[in-house]
Amino acid sequence: MPVIESTYKPPFWAKKSFVSTVFSGLARKVDGVEQTRERIILPDTDFLDLDWSYAQQKSNKIIILLHGLEGNAQRPYITGTAKHFNNNGIDAVAVNFRGCSGDPNLLFRSYHSGATEDLDAVVQHALSKGQYDEIYIKGISLGANMVLKYVGEGRELPTELKSVIAVSTPCDLKGSCGELLSLKNKHYAIRFLAHLKDKLKPKLEQFPNNISVADFDSIKTLIDFDHVYTSKAHGFKDAFDYYEKASCLQFLPNIKVPSLIINALNDSFLSAECYPVKEAKHNPNLFLEMPKYGGHVGFIGKGNVYYNEQRALDFVGNVKKC
Repeated sequence: MPVIESTYKPPFWAKKSFVSTVFSGLARKVDGVEQTRERIILPDTDFLDLDWSYAQQKSNKIIILLHGLEGNAQRPYITGTAKHFNNNGIDAVAVNFRGCSGDPNLLFRSYHSGATEDLDAVVQHALSKGQYDEIYIKGISLGANMVLKYVGEGRELPTELKSVIAVSTPCDLKGSCGELLSLKNKHYAIRFLAHLKDKLKPKLEQFPNNISVADFDSIKTLIDFDHVYTSKAHGFKDAFDYYEKASCLQFLPNIKVPSLIINALNDSFLSAECYPVKEAKHNPNLFLEMPKYGGHVGFIGKGNVYYNEQRALDFVGNVKKC
């Protein structure tokens, strides 16, 4: 232990990874979440847009929500969690990573899987409200890797941070990228790359000294994008240097905050290295749950409350029960 035996049982029609992943990403709707936007300025003069939603009564507890690659704070996997936590007396603040809120960010850099400096800025901002003495963080996919890196890379964490949850976590970025580039995931990779390139295109005019049209035209795959843009814009040598340094896998043994990883065994985005059984067995603070089904963020549940959303609430409520 603590490798947890999962109790997740999907609807019969959602056992296939593709079905649960696509339904959850494109068809799921979450209503009734009122979000209020706040813009915070970061130390490097860029900004983050935060979307707040609140419990009915004033709360001293808050969950910070981190989206995945090319997501935002309005994605159902974010608003679903916000709604469930709000309904159970906990405020939520959903982070839009740089350039993901609908307004382009100001700098050549944007966001990436290991940008924990931005997460730390959000944590400190939440603390500055003077209201919250319990903070939880839940990350999805890219955001899941980020939060595990954040709690494992050795910074001094605030005592108010009580637990984190990571869902569909690409613990090894190189391995996960390899899976995304495989034939079975070609449709996903094409979609991700199109969104990333659309967002990068305006930076050609804004920052002509940083990236050329030839550089942009050379981007044919996700790994090309990380070679040409992600690595160069964020201080890495190349894509492989980025994958190596930003992957949370190496930081898992150092985690001292109760942390739950939920990675489905049929998640087509994850490589074998993304199931850190050894690390969980050797770290009493790391809880690993590997449901047989669920695809990538596709843990469909009853009443439009997803299994990972209920598990997150259970985990923050009483870690010992996990």
